[in-house]
Parts: sequence; structure tokens; C-alpha cells
Amino acid sequence: MTIELARYNPLRRVLSYDDFDRGVNGWCELCGNHDGDLDTVRPSFGDLRPPQLSTVPFFDIGSHGAMTGTYALKLATRPRAGHTACLIKRLTLADEALVQFETYFAAKPEARQGNGVYADRGWDGNEDPSEYDLGAFTLSNDIGRFDGSRYHCALRYQNTSVDGRLVQGWYYKTSLQPTTKMQLVGQIPNGDFHTLSDDDWQPVPGGQGPLCFNEVPTKVNWHYLRWQVDTKAGRNVELQVNDRVMDLRDIDVPVYPHPYTGLRGLFNLLLDVRTHRDVRNFLFLDSCVISADW
Repeated sequence: MTIELARYNPLRRVLSYDDFDRGVNGWCELCGNHDGDLDTVRPSFGDLRPPQLSTVPFFDIGSHGAMTGTYALKLATRPRAGHTACLIKRLTLADEALVQFETYFAAKPEARQGNGVYADRGWDGNEDPSEYDLGAFTLSNDIGRFDGSRYHCALRYQNTSVDGRLVQGWYYKTSLQPTTKMQLVGQIPNGDFHTLSDDDWQPVPGGQGPLCFNEVPTKVNWHYLRWQVDTKAGRNVELQVNDRVMDLRDIDVPVYPHPYTGLRGLFNLLLDVRTHRDVRNFLFLDSCVISADW
């Protein structure tokens, strides 16, 4: 095992090791389906923003840098409540087996400057008002099994509710992700692009608890994350975030009632970040590893 991989725990076959000092490694903006006319892209998929290579700069310290090296992959929302930015990496399955995603990440709101920008909340020198500016971020996938069935697993860290309360816990989705095919037969989604409704999320057992925010938005502390999915059984297996390990085997994963014949063996991985205030939210990835047990 190389020095770079020694900080990860990959399964038997490493499919990709993405060190963002060497480029974006195939992670790109998620754009919705269209027929050649971009005006036909559904609004929820129309502005998910491309990722950027970033030195993680802040107004007070300059370049923070990644956990290792100079560049991290940065995903940034617009400064508009409810906006989501999303990136995707597209693969296929060589077999239906365990697949694992690992990364070192940090999630932060944009630091705001000036007296009074946090006047709506006090400051006690520890819990910082800017912590309420961080909305949520989500891990998800898009899997097309060899028999034509299709499903998405999605796990969301909800830092705040849409009305600004601290929630700080992991959630899983309980409804199908609206697709272009569903739209064309008249089922119009009204939630974010993961679910039919914004209410279709439930707490992950054992998933409640804060991340390390570290007091101000310009301090970046990297978290280890490992997410394992069984593509043969069509279910989540486990989520680890630092010392917290969540057993996900009993969580139901919605499956589409009709086959998607054009997606045989599809395996897409996605990450997104969502702001609940008119403040940009950032998700930084130092590097990531995708591995499989085949």
C-alpha cells in the first residue's frame, strides 16, 4: 500500500484514488437530462454549479491548503437560501458486490466580514453564530442493477433545518428521486432533487451529533468519512464519520417500480451541499478513494 492510501481503509480492489492536487479526476457538475435544448432541463437540475480546485482561501489567513498538498476540490452554493451545488463521478459495475467511498472532507459556510453581520445571534467565544449558516450536505449514488432495476441511496448531514435551527445529525431519504421519465408522465417534484418532498427524510439510528466546526468559519478541520453500499443486495451497509460508525443495513432503499434498461451496471457517486440562508456553503474534499470487493 502506498503512503497516500495508508490513511484509508479500501476494499480489495481500488477503483480510483483521487488526489485533487492532480486535477478534478472526473468529478464534474451534475446537469439534468435534456433533448439537446438546455431549456428542457428541470429547474432543480439547472444550476448545480461545477466543482473547483481550491487552495481553501479565507480573508483572515490567506490560503489554508488541503489536508495534504495545496489543492482541495471545492463545491460552492450560490448565496441564496435553498440553493444546492452538486458534483458527480460516473462509473459502472464490473460485478454486484460491496462498494465503498472514502474521503477526508470539511464543510463550512462562507465567512462574513464586518461588525454586526452576526447580530442576530450572540457570540460566547466558543459556539460561533456562523455555525447556523451551514445548511446540509449529502452523499448519494445512482445504481442500475444488471436486471434493469434502479435505486438511489442518499445520506444527508443536516446541520440546520430550513428555518435555521441547529439539527446536527445524519438522515436517509424515504422516497424516490424524481426522474425525467417520471416528469414526462406527469409526476412533478416539489422537493429538492433527491426526494418527492422535502419532508421525505428520516434520522439515521445513532447518527445524531455535531461535527467539529471549530468555532469560526475560517478554521478547516478535516473529517474522515467511509460509506459502504452492497450493490448486490441493493442497500446501504455502513457509514463511518471519524469515531461514529452507523449500521445502515435495516434502512429501506426505495426502488423504482419500472426498469431502466439503458442504465445496466450504472454506478454514479454524487456529493452536494445546500445552503438554508443567503450565504454560500462550501464542501471541501482533500482526496477520495472508491474501492470494491470484486
